[in-house]
Amino acid sequence: MIRSLLVFGLTRSAIIVLGLAVFCAGGLVAFSKLNIEAYPNPAPVILEITAQAAGLSAEEMEKYYTIPMEVGLYPTPGVVNIRSTSFYGLSFVRVTFKYGLGVEFIDVLRVLDKTGLASTRPVRVRGVDVAPRDLVAAVLPDPATLGERMRGRTCAGTWVTGTGKDGRPLEVYLYHVSDNTETMAWYGAQAVVWQTAVNPVVALEMLASGAWQGAGVLGPEAFDAVPFLDRLRDRGEEWKIDVRATRGSTPR
Repeated sequence: MIRSLLVFGLTRSAIIVLGLAVFCAGGLVAFSKLNIEAYPNPAPVILEITAQAAGLSAEEMEKYYTIPMEVGLYPTPGVVNIRSTSFYGLSFVRVTFKYGLGVEFIDVLRVLDKTGLASTRPVRVRGVDVAPRDLVAAVLPDPATLGERMRGRTCAGTWVTGTGKDGRPLEVYLYHVSDNTETMAWYGAQAVVWQTAVNPVVALEMLASGAWQGAGVLGPEAFDAVPFLDRLRDRGEEWKIDVRATRGSTPR
């Protein structure tokens, strides 16, 4: 069968080129209509951890960093899979979590499934073939137009637990809050979109200005966080930090 396909492709090059052109044209049309502000975000939650230890071999990085991180992350609720790679002086772990949906959203999906409205098989209605899922998509609002109708805030942060310099247990929560009304008024973007985009933009500014420098493969932990946080504040993006000496104590 493979031989027949090769012969067909070599003897009918015009058809192959035409098919490739149609395929590329279809891709361009689909890309032009792609909604970059889809909400909720269909991508799963992904955690990426990079550990560096100069001078350690790949086997040592696997033993002292990669495996302990995998073992520690495995019991975390919602973990779908864990992928890791160990190099000379570098360990990389990537964890994919199950995409979480609200109860109301799940109920809607169940109703659509039970009533057959999630089906892609066309149904003949008054002489017209219509896929139920296409009908549902057509009557729902465009996700890109929901920004101005949304109300509320999003919070993104990093919660770190460990031991402080005094040897006592320490918890630190660094977080940033975005208000959807403000981001729509100032930037024309949803709070989720803006909060996701502003951080890599600031990181690029750090690299362009020379505040962050380095050679080779460097993780975020290799750079000084203070200039980054200061730049966020300069942009009007206020962040806050809660420090707890022990679990359950009052933030200070």
